[in-house]
Amino acid sequence: MTAPTAPGPACPSTPADPAADPAALLAAHVVRTLGDGPFPPPAGWTHMGAVICDAAFQPRRNYLRQVRPALLRLVAAWPEATTVSAFRARTATEDLAAAMTFRSPRRVATARGLADLLAAHGVETRADLHAWLDAPAHRAALRRVPGVGPKTVDYLANLVGRSHVAVDTHLRAFAAGAGLPELGYEGLRAAYERAADALGHDRAGLEHAVWRHGAHTG
Repeated sequence: MTAPTAPGPACPSTPADPAADPAALLAAHVVRTLGDGPFPPPAGWTHMGAVICDAAFQPRRNYLRQVRPALLRLVAAWPEATTVSAFRARTATEDLAAAMTFRSPRRVATARGLADLLAAHGVETRADLHAWLDAPAHRAALRRVPGVGPKTVDYLANLVGRSHVAVDTHLRAFAAGAGLPELGYEGLRAAYERAADALGHDRAGLEHAVWRHGAHTG
């Protein structure tokens, strides 16, 4: 009987191909397409009526032509609605859609739902919301508001100065241009986060730079 041979040394693992890493593909595409930055994060709003309505009205709308002008009209029409309570007081007696000249009953309902949730948790100001979003349970509560998905939660966070990646159609198109495979929301968000970290950019700043590129060239 032949004696069993001793196992040889383990073969070293093959390094991962950088081209197969979604974050590496994104990072390379950012440098080729957008340069080295800097990419400042979006300013967001201090007016809580604008924060709430920006988050509620932006899905599947042209932001530059439709949503932002409507938000500026709201801020001009309701200048005191800088807190959640003040915003809710105006919506209790006045037509939000008329103030924004933006007819969308479903989006109005989402804005009211967000305002009611924040009020129930004692959130009044931009600083309050920034801190409140630290808790995963609070972000999960936002998802239970009709019309609010994962992108809206991340987008809302950016509106009050947090650093998130809200994946929309522009970010998906940019990723496709980088050669990324189809990824779900969480996977693509993670790839953008890792790309931003690798390049030394603020996550929200990189997201905003990609969004602006898509909004102006798409």
